[in-house]
Amino acid sequence: MKHSLIVILAIFMSATAFAQKPIPPQPGKQHTNFWIQSKNYYLLTLFEQDKNVSQLLKSDTLLSRFAKQKIADLKSSVKDCKDAACYPEALKFTEGEIQQVGLRLKTLYQSNNALGLMVKNKLVPSGCYSMYHLNGSELLMKAWEEDAGAVNYTIAVYAEGKKPNYPTIDSISYNVKSKGYVNLIYDASAILENEIQPDALFFEPALQAALTYLQINQRADPANYEPMESTVNKLAVDLIKTVKWANYPYTHIMVPGAGPGDLVTALSGEGMLRCRLAAKQYRLGVAPFIMVSGGKAHPFKTKYCEAEEMKRFLVNELDIPAKAVIMEPHARHTTTNLRNGLRLVYKYGIPANKPGLIITDKSQTDYIMTMDGRSRKELGYVPYKLGKRLADTEVEYYAVPEVKQIDPDEPLDPR
Repeated sequence: MKHSLIVILAIFMSATAFAQKPIPPQPGKQHTNFWIQSKNYYLLTLFEQDKNVSQLLKSDTLLSRFAKQKIADLKSSVKDCKDAACYPEALKFTEGEIQQVGLRLKTLYQSNNALGLMVKNKLVPSGCYSMYHLNGSELLMKAWEEDAGAVNYTIAVYAEGKKPNYPTIDSISYNVKSKGYVNLIYDASAILENEIQPDALFFEPALQAALTYLQINQRADPANYEPMESTVNKLAVDLIKTVKWANYPYTHIMVPGAGPGDLVTALSGEGMLRCRLAAKQYRLGVAPFIMVSGGKAHPFKTKYCEAEEMKRFLVNELDIPAKAVIMEPHARHTTTNLRNGLRLVYKYGIPANKPGLIITDKSQTDYIMTMDGRSRKELGYVPYKLGKRLADTEVEYYAVPEVKQIDPDEPLDPR
């Protein structure tokens, strides 16, 4: 998308239009898995929850046959597989299957049928696939391809042990060559065989496998603290409704986290110093909120969340009101600190046409000023627009609509 169009959209689209509202949980849906699934595989979640679409897909002869074949593949793996790699491989989608299903979805799509109405009323407004700038059946196909690829990626990393983008913090928790792992992965497939219903939708065996593998790796990161607007961010969300934004040059102060180097330290020295810089500017009236960003990332399998620990430090040690601190507890990298913070700008109704102010140490500010290339490489786009650098430790940034795009190869922080 051209820069001019991005600016126009950012200014003239209301925060409500871009509000990223979660799909309501279904009765009996496990809460943790609901958040993990809907954040990672949004189209597949819509397929399940839209009853008319679900019925359309189940009644289609080709897709029904596809579903039966995937269930048969699962059953065969439980019966015949002898090594750990065999079980997950049987569940992934092949390139041919992804293409075949995509073409079938395109054929089934009509602008006024269940699929067409779902695309128009749910898929497009979600912004989850907005980077592709497609509509109608083309968007449906692309969203399917992305979700299927995301399922495959999750299985590859958290069952097969393939290296993720950031192996030091996001790798599988097991030795995939050990005898014990063969038994574990067999048990996972056997339980899936028992749980998958005969009338399952065509993608559900693979989807449920991906969720199971994340679960046994204790990787529930996308679900942490959700729904945040009624938990950790409730006080701030309530306050947002009353703020007179014209009284402030910035809507919020963004503080990126810095993970400690060991498993027993809750908050790093860098994190403390960044909070002190932000607290000073907050007291000067620069912005009504401090947004702290960072998940449970560093070191590997840490129990401490950077955002939570920074909020605790701001409130308990620096006397910042709890209602003035917004937690963004999912980002795992500097690129996603900014991306996820801007997602909350849209989600919580903060004016998107006003800048935020990033406050961090000089070395990270230097890095942020040159981070566009990394963002394009890892995310496929730049999820922010930088403004002026005001000081060694301060730089303005602006929202762009593409921030809601799902990241299909980051299952621990997809959106």
